[in-house]
Amino acid sequence: MNLKNDIQPVSIADAQSAVDLWIKTVGVRYFSPLTNMAILAEETGEVGRIMARRFGDQSFKPGEKNDLADELADLLWVTMAIANQCDIDLTEAFVSNLRKKTERDASRHRENSKLL
Repeated sequence: MNLKNDIQPVSIADAQSAVDLWIKTVGVRYFSPLTNMAILAEETGEVGRIMARRFGDQSFKPGEKNDLADELADLLWVTMAIANQCDIDLTEAFVSNLRKKTERDASRHRENSKLL
């Protein structure tokens, strides 16, 4: 994958590769896994801040960032960085997780009176 070309829709594997390439070229090296975990928590908080202001009772401060898409992309980015550091194929992990949820929750949500 060449980062200088126009970015097109990518698979999870392609995105993981792009994160790896960017980190090793532009970013110089990976942060430690613990630092990336702290960044994941920070980015999660930024998503929470936007959600609280958009859908909750808080309002945005003047000039405050309101870009939920960018914050969610930051979460994906750092998640992929952590996965790369831990030799996790997120495509395989996602498929496995979806299979687990499908088997576990086959009737659970349809039978939940709170959702009807």
